[in-house]
Amino acid sequence: INSNVTVVEGGTANLTCRVDQNDNTSLQWSNPAQQTLYFDDKKALRDNRIELVRASWHELSISVSDVSLSDEGQYTCSLFTMPVKTSKAFLTVLGVPEKPQISGFTSPVMEGERMQLTCKTSGSKPAADIRWFKNDKEIKDVKYLKEEDANRRTFTVSSTLDFRADRSDDGVVVSCRVDHESLNSTPQIARQVLEIHYTPSVKIISSSSWPEEGQSIVLTCESKGKPLPEPVLWTKDGGELPDPERMVVNGRDLRISFLNKTDNGTYRCEATNPIGQNSTEYVLIVHDPNALAGQTGPDHALIGGIVAVVVFVTLCSIILLGRYLARHKGTYLTNEAKGAEDAPDADTAIINAEGSQVNAEEKKEYFI
Repeated sequence: INSNVTVVEGGTANLTCRVDQNDNTSLQWSNPAQQTLYFDDKKALRDNRIELVRASWHELSISVSDVSLSDEGQYTCSLFTMPVKTSKAFLTVLGVPEKPQISGFTSPVMEGERMQLTCKTSGSKPAADIRWFKNDKEIKDVKYLKEEDANRRTFTVSSTLDFRADRSDDGVVVSCRVDHESLNSTPQIARQVLEIHYTPSVKIISSSSWPEEGQSIVLTCESKGKPLPEPVLWTKDGGELPDPERMVVNGRDLRISFLNKTDNGTYRCEATNPIGQNSTEYVLIVHDPNALAGQTGPDHALIGGIVAVVVFVTLCSIILLGRYLARHKGTYLTNEAKGAEDAPDADTAIINAEGSQVNAEEKKEYFI
């Protein structure tokens, strides 16, 4: 007999019973209820789904089409010898899970609200596996519930994804994926695109990092939100723009022409949508280009003064050192001359000079 057989619900199961040695003895297939299906080549049970594939003294093969869950069980092949010999095969029928459905989503969802999305599928046998994904990235640690169906053969499986809505979730595709051995590695997937509404975020971008008098500057108010923010509102120092002729608003841009010192101040951009509002500020400081050029003069003068002082100190040091060396050299020559006046030869002159220096030192010590 062939080994155990597994078939998907609605498929076809083939049951084969072979005998190596048979002395014209009959073969029979019976179902789990012990009803005879085929006795040799004779059909015994009226069921159009059951057909004969091959019948001989050495083999009896039958097929069961459109298999249902109730067909599952142990099938018996009998060889009518004395005593009767039997062999058994177990038919396993896989229940195919229904296409999953995602429930619990109401559009739109406000940022910060709690979301609970539930994915459910019924009819699987054994129980199917459910996995969640956000833009193809799997979400772990999700609740999983398995319940037996009314037929007590298949299961309904559900899983709930619980999280707080964030603006980063807007436009994200949430997928519920059902894996089951009956699906031949082709999972069933349900998808839901998230729509999250949130208050605007605002940022001001300046066209110049060093605005100067006479120039122009463009301040751009970048605002993001859902729904998209209404046209932005520009103010200066808490009030309306003081010079509409030079301060022109075009969409999200504020252009200020012919800058001067009166334009200094705090500019605010405010964006609003049905969810709320947000704002940000930019402090404008207009610089005088002439003042910038004048500031470079004192720096050069300061450097020149420092260099002159260094040169002066160096020259003074050289002069003092030269005078010190010249003075000590003159003293040596004078002492040597004093020792040579009364000396008959050079050696005596040197000795007399040394003695004179000693006498001089002794005299100095005496007068002190």
